[in-house]
Order: sequence, then C-alpha cells, then structure tokens
Amino acid sequence: MTLTAPPRGWRPRQPPRPPRRPPAPPVVIVLSPQDQLVRTIFAIAAALIFGFLANLTVLGGLQHMVAQQQLTDTLRIELAQGTAPVSEGTVDKVLLADGAPLGIIDIPSIGVHEVFVEGSDSGTTRTGPGHRRDTVLPGQAGISVVMGRAAAYGGPFARIQELAPGQEFTVLTGQGEQTFAVIGVRYAGDPSPMALAAGESRLILETARGPAFIPGGVARVDAKLTSATQPAGARQTSYSTLAPSHRELATDTTTVWALAFALQFFLLIEAAAIWSFRRVGVRKTWTVFVPVVTVGGLFVADQAVRLLPNLL
Repeated sequence: MTLTAPPRGWRPRQPPRPPRRPPAPPVVIVLSPQDQLVRTIFAIAAALIFGFLANLTVLGGLQHMVAQQQLTDTLRIELAQGTAPVSEGTVDKVLLADGAPLGIIDIPSIGVHEVFVEGSDSGTTRTGPGHRRDTVLPGQAGISVVMGRAAAYGGPFARIQELAPGQEFTVLTGQGEQTFAVIGVRYAGDPSPMALAAGESRLILETARGPAFIPGGVARVDAKLTSATQPAGARQTSYSTLAPSHRELATDTTTVWALAFALQFFLLIEAAAIWSFRRVGVRKTWTVFVPVVTVGGLFVADQAVRLLPNLL
C-alpha cells in the first residue's frame, strides 16, 4: 500500500461553525399616560432652556452684529444728508423712537466701535449701547449717559472697566467728532467727580458689574470733553419723567403680553406634536416638529430676554 503526501499548502477542512443564536426580539416599551406627560414636560422645558440660552449668547451676538450693520448704514446716510439727530427730536420735530441711531463710540484701546441709539430699555440695548433720554448728547454742554451691556448681545461695554485715567476716545454725532479723556472708573459708594462748570461736558459710560450674566451692580466710567463743547439740543424727557425701564439694571415689562402669546403658540405646537406622535409615529413627528419647536422656543426666549436687566 503506497501512501502519498498531501499537496503543499493543503489544510484539513474545518468543521462548520454552529449557527448563532437568533437575536432577541425587540422589547416594546409602552409608555403610560403619566410617562408621556412627564416626557412632554421635559421636552418643553428643554426646548425653552435651549432657546433661552441660545438667544442670550450665540444668536444674541449675531443679532447684535446684524443690528449694528443696519444702524451704521442708516447713520451714514443721515450724516451725509445732515439730518442726524442732535436733540430728542428729528429734523421734522418728531420725538425720536427708541432704537434710532445717534452716533458712533470709538474706543480703540478696548476694541469698542459701536453705534449707540436713543433709549436704554432692555429691548433697545440689544442692538447697541443706549443713550438715556433725560441727558444731553455726548459733546453737548451738560452730562450725557450712555449705557451698554456687559455680556449678552455682544457685550459691547464688557471691558470699559479697563479704561485708565487719561485715555482718550471719540464719539461721532451729528455735531461732529467729540474727543473725551477718561477721568476714572467708579462704583456704588464712590465719590462723584466735581460738578461741571458752565459750558463743560461730561460723558458717563455705564454697564453691569460682576461676573458675566450675573450683574451685581453698576460700573461707571466718567470722561470729560477735551474738544469744543457743542450747544445742547431740546429735551422733552426729564429725570422725573424717564420711564423706569430706561434706568440702570431695569427690566422691561411692557411686552409681557407678547410673551403670553408666544407661550400659547409654543404650547399649541407641543399639543400638535403629541397628536402627531400618536397618529403617524415618532420618526415623522420628529422630522416635522423639531424645526417648528425650535422656532417656537426661540420666539419665547426672545420675549423672555426682555425681562432681564438692560445692562446684562
């Protein structure tokens, strides 16, 4: 009997592997009505919190940039035509609306180049620094107050506390370019600068003091005019008639009705989403309602931000 060697590279055939166990069937979890209610409540809360934080930080900064560009375009046209406001009224003797552009504050040392507007309530300071209606414009004889946010909506005045005495900056208005020199920074309890002499002008920049988004007081930067003083324009608003919402760290409750309508709209969206979930399923519901719920949450957040301090 002759034995032959197997060919080179030959290997014995391995026995087949045993079949795998079939996967376990999916477990279908049926939520009780109470569980569905809890999940809905958490979804609503999450959407509102997301919209609020996004509006206050990222989207708020974008809104500020867009508003500043629009205000710059408007102010350039008015300066070129010689119709930029120099008082509380327009050239047609009409009271300026909140948010009307007045001039440009340029502080190169801290990177500030902002169009400031008339009015200082919470809704107005979202577009840029706001001028208190009961004070003269920067460069005019008297005291002018401009208020800006410290953190939200671009935080244009976040670094004004870094200004040192003697540093100069400019303010461009309908009366030309005004130059100011910093006197110093002061907080609550600090002594105020000496009273102005006749024909002198002083500008006070104000913002929130403390950690970002947690205001603990007001920080003020006093600056004196070093260029020629301009004549003061007519003012219809006085300290006693200034609306409370335009004062430092004030909130604006005049649009609470809009917040109520926004909440109703948001709850209506959630009710429609619950109905759709039961009728067409989870995937189609999420596909359709995620963008709608996001827009609704941002709408509510936009109105809720107005209830926060105007210097935040």
